[in-house]
Amino acid sequence: MDVVVELDGNLRILVFQMNVVLVVLLAIAAEPLDTLQSWVVELFANIRKGTQIKPQFTVEGTIWKAGKLFRLEAVKDVHILDLTWTMPCLHQEYLKKSEDYLAHLLGHEERNVDPGSHFSNITVVTSDDLLCRGWATSISAGVGDEGMHRSSIAYIFVMSIHLTDSGLEKIFDIIGFVYQYIKLLRQVSPQKWIFKELQDIGNMEFRFAEEQPQDDYAAELAGNLLIYPAEHVIYGEYMYEVWDEEMIKHLLGFFMPENMRIDVVSKSFAKSQDFHYEPWFGSRYTEEDISPSLMELWRNPPEIDVSLQLPSQNEFIPTDFSIRANDISNDLVTVSSPTCIIDEPLIRFWYKLDNTFKLPRANTYFRINLKGGYDNVKNCILTELFIHLLKDELNEIIYQASVAKLETSVSIFSDKLELKVYGFNDKLPVLLSKVLAIAKSFLPSDDRFKVIKEDVVRTLKNTNMKPLSHSSYLRLQVLCQSFYDVDEKLSILHGLSLADLMAFIPELRSQLYIEGLCHGNLSQEEAIHISNIFKSIFSVQPLPIEMRHQERVICLPSGANLVRNVSVKNKCETNSVIELYFQIEQEKGMELTRLKALIDLFDEILEEPFFNQLRTKEQLGYVVECSPREGLDDESFENYRSGLMAKLLEKDPSLTYESNRFWNQITDKRYMFDQSQKEAEDLKSIKKNDVISWYKTYLQQWSPKCRRLAVRVWGCNTNIKESEKHSKSALVIEDLTAFKLSSEFYQSLC
Repeated sequence: MDVVVELDGNLRILVFQMNVVLVVLLAIAAEPLDTLQSWVVELFANIRKGTQIKPQFTVEGTIWKAGKLFRLEAVKDVHILDLTWTMPCLHQEYLKKSEDYLAHLLGHEERNVDPGSHFSNITVVTSDDLLCRGWATSISAGVGDEGMHRSSIAYIFVMSIHLTDSGLEKIFDIIGFVYQYIKLLRQVSPQKWIFKELQDIGNMEFRFAEEQPQDDYAAELAGNLLIYPAEHVIYGEYMYEVWDEEMIKHLLGFFMPENMRIDVVSKSFAKSQDFHYEPWFGSRYTEEDISPSLMELWRNPPEIDVSLQLPSQNEFIPTDFSIRANDISNDLVTVSSPTCIIDEPLIRFWYKLDNTFKLPRANTYFRINLKGGYDNVKNCILTELFIHLLKDELNEIIYQASVAKLETSVSIFSDKLELKVYGFNDKLPVLLSKVLAIAKSFLPSDDRFKVIKEDVVRTLKNTNMKPLSHSSYLRLQVLCQSFYDVDEKLSILHGLSLADLMAFIPELRSQLYIEGLCHGNLSQEEAIHISNIFKSIFSVQPLPIEMRHQERVICLPSGANLVRNVSVKNKCETNSVIELYFQIEQEKGMELTRLKALIDLFDEILEEPFFNQLRTKEQLGYVVECSPREGLDDESFENYRSGLMAKLLEKDPSLTYESNRFWNQITDKRYMFDQSQKEAEDLKSIKKNDVISWYKTYLQQWSPKCRRLAVRVWGCNTNIKESEKHSKSALVIEDLTAFKLSSEFYQSLC
């Protein structure tokens, strides 16, 4: 287990405990090392010293049954093929990282951006073949970072393939493709230049790493203490020091059918009587024998498909790590907020040079309004199809760049395509040019249209399977004037053809409006060059403001007490959720920061008692209707206020954090880049009575300015009709369409 001990907000110690015999301590704080040592000794000196013997674990033979296919029943509408092999424990071989070499050839390793995640995601080189055949929508593979996959008993390598309906019928052919590629790797000698690329990437990633949250970093290093010697605890996971061709060949020997487990997870479960039930959750599964002839075919494929080959050299690995702020005049360096360097009918660009973190990294974010992309439900789903097919088309180039730690994100917000290109800045303009050229010219093929359409259908069917996300969906459905329902989208999508999309795309791209942010290790001239890339590739008419989608939010009537009741979508889901929404005032003028300061302070005061009462004591959940702690003494109030001010005035911990803060202001159309400082200033004049008055005005139910909406998602073991009997004082929204037609809406700020 992991336990974080925090003392006075200054010292964070992570205690990593295994089987009560091993305790690893790692302390992080601003104090000198001698002080840290004295604190650790004071806290943990009384722990008795145990034996120094490290237990050795061994296993003979395979961990699972060979020659078996396990079919597991899924709750969501998915088809997933998981292939799993075991390797020997490689803790002592960390300088070689031969398993990472093989993972790179089977795909590429991409660290999950979520700091709470400890998994690797690897997109397999063979994916192009499976995707082009219409068998798969995505493929990932690799050895996970957590203990189960990197234990002292074995390393576990997993390949996870998300299948199409046709791919579900081609499982054995897909496995055959995997073994053809493995045979290719055995025939071709290990390539030292590939190892050198990985070495260069590891070195630059360590040398120019962005700062992590302290708790996460402590947890990571505490875990590393169990694997690496003291001198390599920080650097060990990045090190590619020893080229060992024979070790690579040795590990390839474990990718054999006799050492492989096959799991198929699908909602399309065979109606068989031979069900087994796993003992923990009672999930159903079946076992099937793999024929000896098929096992032999996989063991030694008679031929290798000509499309299977080693990756080419990576053009996106950076070579220029110079820091722009070191060569630019002080006037530009000292600017604290982004400035608008281009404001034209087609494009608006914001720019800020980084002089804080001084890393060779940059974050470039863009939102592109597409003509008519959200005008009606048909246009909405056609736009979504276009974006999904664009991402599919970009897979190969994005894969190469992400290996070199230059990442790309493509997503859709109403009629806006959001494109983010971020990472090491040296080759960023090259990647951006290639991405935009494809976005401008590509037209989807019939086979990819069918595959992506099927994937979008499946995604829509799986929407709202979790009660928490379902409640947020239902709230937005009430609040947003333009909101296209999932079922409505599905109905339209089923009738769409490739011809419909091909007719739609030229109109969608015919007029655009682009707003972007360039932040980091880029000079102003380089930022202007990036804007020129957009203008040269998208030589189209600008989209006027009245033709861009502007979201409007409902204005709840005075004293509104509304309820929306819905049953869970997953009929086996026992959890229920209530989401309580209070509408305060529309944000405008100088009152914006003071109003936000009051709300944030109220949240600061209520957060801890919420969690303690509802989660810890009653174990009911996180959020229910609350009341103020009017008995809060002045000293405690001052502590909450000063604590919030300190949070607001904290410096951004990383370039990415700062970029996201700027980008949120741009996408919200507020452009108040110093909002945190202004809010902290407003907090100085806020008294306890101000918070109580604000609460009584907007949250107490009998106040005419209290406007609230309760969204209640009821678990499968509850009775909605019974609950409605107890909602006499509330207006239950039965006909959402009629309710919204009779309502007023705020003017859009965006």
